[in-house]
Amino acid sequence: MAKQNVAEQFVDILVRAGVKRLYGVVGDSLNPVVDAIRRTKGIDWIHVRHEEVAAFAAGAEAQITGGLAACAGSCGPGNLHLINGLYDAHRSMAPVLALASQIPSSEIGLSYFQETHPDQLFRECSHYSELISSPKQMPRLLHTAIQHAVGRGGVSVVSLPGDVAGQPAPEKAVESALVTTRPTVRPGDAEVDALVRMIDAADRVTLFCGSGTAGAHAEVMQFAERIKAPVGHALRGKEWIQYSNPYDVGMSGLLGYGAAYEATHECDLLILLGTDFPYNAFLPDDVKIVQVDVRAEHLGRRSRLDLAVWGDVRETLRCVIPRVRAKKDRRFLDKMLKKHADALEGVVKAYTRKVEKHVPVHPEYVASVIDELADEDAVFTVDTGMCNVWAARYLTPNGRRRIIGSFSHGSMANALPQAIGAQFTDLNRQVVSLSGDGGFSMLMGDFLTLVQYDLPVKVVVFNNSSLGMVELEMMVAGLPSYGTTNKNPDFAAIARAAGAHGIRVEKPKQLAGALKEAFRHKGPALVDVVTDPNALSIPPKIKADMVTGFALSASKIVLDGGVGKMLQMARSNLRNVPRP
Repeated sequence: MAKQNVAEQFVDILVRAGVKRLYGVVGDSLNPVVDAIRRTKGIDWIHVRHEEVAAFAAGAEAQITGGLAACAGSCGPGNLHLINGLYDAHRSMAPVLALASQIPSSEIGLSYFQETHPDQLFRECSHYSELISSPKQMPRLLHTAIQHAVGRGGVSVVSLPGDVAGQPAPEKAVESALVTTRPTVRPGDAEVDALVRMIDAADRVTLFCGSGTAGAHAEVMQFAERIKAPVGHALRGKEWIQYSNPYDVGMSGLLGYGAAYEATHECDLLILLGTDFPYNAFLPDDVKIVQVDVRAEHLGRRSRLDLAVWGDVRETLRCVIPRVRAKKDRRFLDKMLKKHADALEGVVKAYTRKVEKHVPVHPEYVASVIDELADEDAVFTVDTGMCNVWAARYLTPNGRRRIIGSFSHGSMANALPQAIGAQFTDLNRQVVSLSGDGGFSMLMGDFLTLVQYDLPVKVVVFNNSSLGMVELEMMVAGLPSYGTTNKNPDFAAIARAAGAHGIRVEKPKQLAGALKEAFRHKGPALVDVVTDPNALSIPPKIKADMVTGFALSASKIVLDGGVGKMLQMARSNLRNVPRP
């Protein structure tokens, strides 16, 4: 039996760690690894057109599966392209292993062609970033990198010179145990006792939920019922907590709607559940605040805390629910439910008048039709910018759908690459990319990846020929829009020229039929919808406190408008409020 080389050993360990594919662009320093993948069952090389796409795709795969995903870049410029997607994966806490191949080991530090130092460059966007300079470091260094990515939730980077990858491994990889799933974390008894006391002493409690409530929907609902608490959420908490929620009061933050802001400010105890909500301007400073999070470094970095609880949301609530005293008074909850319904009633008509006749097409109408026609277990990937607004307000979660975006890193052009990674996890599951024309055109080359692998991703381009969110920011700041206009082609014609299914929509009456046709198509499809660039509600007066961008008062006014099925849910919840 031939002796393994380092690249073969590397690939074998990835397979044992559950990695099924490596996204990247080939290059000479990567050749030993790519060749090892070619000869290894259970793992595939996915050839994308840009390494940034490789990192975004791996991050999306990790978010869908919960397991380790991987990407790779060749030496110098190749692996540098990974950095933006790795930042996004790291800030999304997606376990990703990145292979940054390196120049020949004998040339490092001598200004060799394409020389960079990836072990240093990637440290800010990873938990672990190290160089394998000798075959003897394998497999322990790779094991350590995998444990960091999985155990801490985020990115690990391994730099590997091409010549080292091709050298014989000193011995067959020791098959030591690999951790591939994270444990649950129960808080200490003292913290549980303190939390129970604070809840029992409070008259008005509000829950504000983030992505850390994944898998804890039943416990959050049981908890809210027991203590009669309204439940708000951040954008990353939407898919996990909004559905089947009779205590829902909407979303807070820059894209917020409903009564979430009021509920968090009018309570006397605010409990933050699994959220690293970044906008402290939306958090109160005059109520007691408890934060529950599995990552201790998140505790207290956004707001002053009266109690920090280190633990999983689900495990923490399982400890607390049996011990907390059931509250009888639901006046605060009912008041917030009514405020929520009233708030939605006030804005729902903003962009719904004669939408079937309005030309250019209202983007809100596009999002609402997508929501109606998409599968019950669809995965939506959402570009940063105005597509975030439409997703936040019109995509209806149900516990089976997924909504993925660059919600923490805020990168442009994330939706199409993330759709690639999401689709590879299940070729039979519907994946819909909600792409802005700016984001789509930025990494449009990887539409060819859909065609190359016949990935049945459905790309819907919201084509308003502008960078809409940037335009909005300029107007809020009292500046004329400048440098935000795109001169776009017919994206549907480009899709057809590439060998995919392409449809252009310029009138509302064409929309439903075009989406149905695209969703039925078995391969990749693109729907280019010409949308209204003026579908924004602008404040009648620019105030001084808006100059810094999305100040609290500004965002509450600017983003007033349409809420999709959420009004129907709010009305239904309001009907359940007991009458005196």
